[in-house]
Amino acid sequence: MVRILAATLLACAVSGHAQQYDLVLRNGQVLDPKNNVAAKLDVAVRDGKIAAIEATIPTSAAKQAVDISGLYLTPGLVDIHVHVFTGLRHNAWGNGDLSVPADVMAIPNGVTTVADAGSSGWRDFAEFRRRLIAYSTTRIFAFLNIVGAGMANNDDVAEQNEHDMDLDALSKTIEENRDIIVGIKTAHWQQPNFISVQKAVEAGTRNHLPVMVDFGWFDNKSYEQMISSILRPGDISTHVFRMPAPLLTAEGKPAPYMLEARKRGIKFDVGHGGGSFSFALAEPMVKNGFFPDSISTDLHVDSATGVMLNLPNVMSKMLALGIPLSEVIRETTTNPATEIGHPELGQIAVGSVADIAVLRVEHGNFGYADLAGGKVDGSERILAEMTIRAGHVVFDLNARTAVPWREGHLKYATR
Repeated sequence: MVRILAATLLACAVSGHAQQYDLVLRNGQVLDPKNNVAAKLDVAVRDGKIAAIEATIPTSAAKQAVDISGLYLTPGLVDIHVHVFTGLRHNAWGNGDLSVPADVMAIPNGVTTVADAGSSGWRDFAEFRRRLIAYSTTRIFAFLNIVGAGMANNDDVAEQNEHDMDLDALSKTIEENRDIIVGIKTAHWQQPNFISVQKAVEAGTRNHLPVMVDFGWFDNKSYEQMISSILRPGDISTHVFRMPAPLLTAEGKPAPYMLEARKRGIKFDVGHGGGSFSFALAEPMVKNGFFPDSISTDLHVDSATGVMLNLPNVMSKMLALGIPLSEVIRETTTNPATEIGHPELGQIAVGSVADIAVLRVEHGNFGYADLAGGKVDGSERILAEMTIRAGHVVFDLNARTAVPWREGHLKYATR
């Protein structure tokens, strides 16, 4: 009897020791641009972290092993231009609430981290943090609007109010929330001057944070002037392919000032949105080697139900324009993570947080539209198959982590 008990305990100990990982994703093609990894590898997770990356990890080494043959394993996608909060504002576009729930639009699309782009200002950020950020599965950061009310009411009332650009109150909010606030946002400024941008840059310098600029109107001030002489290295120009931005020369080449701005460290973000993406700009820029630094959605109700749809769809458009898959992944992982001051994210490395996207690249005939009704054809489409957030499987399109119910000896509740 003693021998039997000892043998049983030994077997349990060996079994427990063998299962050293919580989860192993096997046979996936790992794409990690930050660490220059592009290879078929197994990735193991333990306690919410990447624990091992090896050519082969036995299934017996994990509590759960999932075969992802034929799929890509990438860092969790990072979308740095979304709108997921409605506080004091009615909305910035007119009637109704155009913000979207972060988890609903992020998790099923392989997105593990987002940055809300100026929906809140210093007046309502505390509510944003208390009501949404604290309870979200998606990691949420924020660009704080230079206007205290954020995107309140509409453009004429809220974001045109230079008297609500209180740098002392904004700086106090930033100092109290540096774990969440990653930058300052200015948007939709209609006046024939750069007051909003200049105030945002002043606040950015004061608080050591980047500024994201939605340029607004092109007919009464110079985009080139802003890019060349106002923005600082590390600042972000979103909606880069928005018409009628003067990005091209008469010969259809990237304007010299754009090349100089990039050399100086200005970052260019897609920010597709519901009215800010044109193939007439994007295609010649990309064909001439001017790729965006980051690919983002400008996610809100109108864009999510229009031709933008979601981040994998915008990524697919970039593929159709000729950006290689590895670069598309770079522009949705390590690049945006670095732009918002969190370079520890957007990678698959031992010890890093286990934020993972498992993506399928479908091959066929696909069509993609811009906001003017223009179309490009593509042969590839990116879809999210699984999302792992801090080591937990939070989305599993094809039930890879489930077991056949007839064989799983599962217990079902009855009523």
